[in-house]
Amino acid sequence: MTLIMVGLAILVLLIILRYFPIGLWFQAMVTGVRINLLQLFFMRIRKVPPRTIVTAMIEAKKAGIDLDRDALEAHYLAGGHVSSVTHALVSASKANIDLPFQMATAIDLAGRDVFEAVQMSVNPKVIDTPPVTAVAKDGIQLIAKARVTVRANIERLVGGAGEDTVLARVGEGIVSSIGSANSHKEVLENPDNISRTVLTKGLDQGTAFEILSIDIADIDIGKNIGAELQTDQAEADLKVAQAKAEERRAFAVAHEQEMRAKTQDMKAKLIEAEAEVPQAMAEAFRTGNLGIMDYYKMKNVDADTKMRDSISRSTDDKDKK
Repeated sequence: MTLIMVGLAILVLLIILRYFPIGLWFQAMVTGVRINLLQLFFMRIRKVPPRTIVTAMIEAKKAGIDLDRDALEAHYLAGGHVSSVTHALVSASKANIDLPFQMATAIDLAGRDVFEAVQMSVNPKVIDTPPVTAVAKDGIQLIAKARVTVRANIERLVGGAGEDTVLARVGEGIVSSIGSANSHKEVLENPDNISRTVLTKGLDQGTAFEILSIDIADIDIGKNIGAELQTDQAEADLKVAQAKAEERRAFAVAHEQEMRAKTQDMKAKLIEAEAEVPQAMAEAFRTGNLGIMDYYKMKNVDADTKMRDSISRSTDDKDKK
């Protein structure tokens, strides 16, 4: 009987040690965290790790923050990070940042690292922008790089835009500022004008950050876009002029060919008309309208005309020599 009692006692002790975290309960008790052993047992039944909850409550208690056990369990069951929320609450308390438990859990469940956000509120973060290319009014391209110092805005972490939005807005502001400059020399002489112009636009609205400063880290001169555009325009104008000239040349060639064709046509008509002369003379002989003496007179006139032509040609050739 005694052995059975001893065996049952050992069995009960093993069950208690297996399902009741006595060591964790004792650690909580000595640190001033009020939690009974039965609650730790029920945590295991609810699939909540007791050590995570108790460790968070001990950390908060030492920092002077009272956390509700049920709230921590609910946050864990909702998929939150209990340790990250606890670290954030402790850091915010030490830095005198107003961060309620409900806001911290909401930020954590929204997918943001609430502890990193609190650290960024205390120690601002510097974000380097990629090279931003813009063109001044004189056509000179400038390539600028900026460093944006931001601080996390706890109140806008839930639903606020991230770093990519801040960088995009800063890049847009830099392009607008450089594009409004009359000369690239103005930008090179006073790069701080870009920072002041961009800061006045309130680029951090609707984001999870507060922009503290925008510093131009580097500005390089790129291409002469204005000259390239003028060159391209000149080449385009040249091609248009060449096309028009080619069109006029083709029209002139076609007109010349047309005139040659007309000349050949007129020559053919002349030859045709000359061929009708002998027939007309023969018809005149038959009808009696032309006598033999008239014919010889015409032949003499023709011969005299040919002689005068030959004499004038020989005289012209001698003058040319």
